[in-house]
Amino acid sequence: MDITERFLNYTKFDTQSSEESESVPSTSKQLIFAEYLKKELEHEGFSDVELDEKGYLYATLPSNIKEKVPTIGFISHYDTSPDCSGADIKPQIVNNYDGSDILLSEGIVSSPKKFPELLQHVGEDLIVTDGHTLLGADDKAGIAEIVQAMCYLRDHKELKHGDIRIAFNPDEEIGMGAHHFDVEKFGCEWAYTMDGGDVGELEFENFNAASAKIAIKGVSVHPGYAKGKMVNAGLLAAEFIGMLPADERPETTEGYQGFYHLTGMQGQTEQAKLSYIIRDHDRERFEDRKRFVKKCADQMNEKYGEGTVEAVISDQYYNMKEKIDPQMHVIDLVLKSMQEVGVAPKVKPIRGGTDGAQLSFKGLPCPNIFAGGINFHGPYEFVSIQSMEKAMQVVVKICELTARFND
Repeated sequence: MDITERFLNYTKFDTQSSEESESVPSTSKQLIFAEYLKKELEHEGFSDVELDEKGYLYATLPSNIKEKVPTIGFISHYDTSPDCSGADIKPQIVNNYDGSDILLSEGIVSSPKKFPELLQHVGEDLIVTDGHTLLGADDKAGIAEIVQAMCYLRDHKELKHGDIRIAFNPDEEIGMGAHHFDVEKFGCEWAYTMDGGDVGELEFENFNAASAKIAIKGVSVHPGYAKGKMVNAGLLAAEFIGMLPADERPETTEGYQGFYHLTGMQGQTEQAKLSYIIRDHDRERFEDRKRFVKKCADQMNEKYGEGTVEAVISDQYYNMKEKIDPQMHVIDLVLKSMQEVGVAPKVKPIRGGTDGAQLSFKGLPCPNIFAGGINFHGPYEFVSIQSMEKAMQVVVKICELTARFND
């Protein structure tokens, strides 16, 4: 089976996760794919194939050398984003893309005028959607690349490698992917998530991240008799939004700049709720942002009465850079591997996070490598077949170079 067929098989499964669920995994349909993937890994002859009750799948490609070398791992998530439907995906292959508009379905066009990233892949074979769902390259492309790389190493015994561990997990898209990951069972000295974007991307800096839930209590009174009595929670919510800096939102920031992002709001006169995510690469500024949200809530309570506004802030993950910096050999291996397979590295900070960030703080250094997909989480998502092949080659080369790590 080639990497294209493998990836297309994976897209047949709806694995969308859900932020509203409290189960693990968050949707039962993720387990259907996990069971399929478990059988595939067993069929391919990998060792120690294990799927736990929470949907975490582990396996091993055993060493083919006598020497003791580091055990390393590769990880991808199989859930797709709640932002766009992942059901009944109809992928299409655009062979030898010529740089023109791509008709996804009647009236739905993916154009390089809107998505100039397309022009970086002229002459390549692109897998696109039909414009009604996401594609699922985030992160089923990563899974396909890892499995294909392990099969390649299995079939080319002249390529020497130590024990290689692989793992696939649910619920990354809702920030829960690493929460139940068994680092001790995985048994690696370091690992890599294959969950980045375009060819060459290598990421070991990410946002510090927190969520903020703002609950606002109002007082509902008949509007004809409301003077001096009504407290409109919906209007208070709008006031709270206005207290946060308008130039520190995702749509106004880039690079290392942090932000406050309103992700959800609901409200009536009697009560209102706001959901925010707070992001910053710098740990001190991150702490300042959380304190500022609390301060805004306190100021509104001073104005409208104690208990009117409650802000619950929960940390989600931290910048992995502080855990990677002391072990830069983990990065050097990737850079050398990319060089040897003809990929130009693009080291950049993630304006987001990966499972690798949380895993790094659980004792498993875990930077993020490109998987090749572009325009994630929406109907204009696409992936180049050649990009997936390059990612697979990088994985193979990392395994080879690690086998010579002690030389």
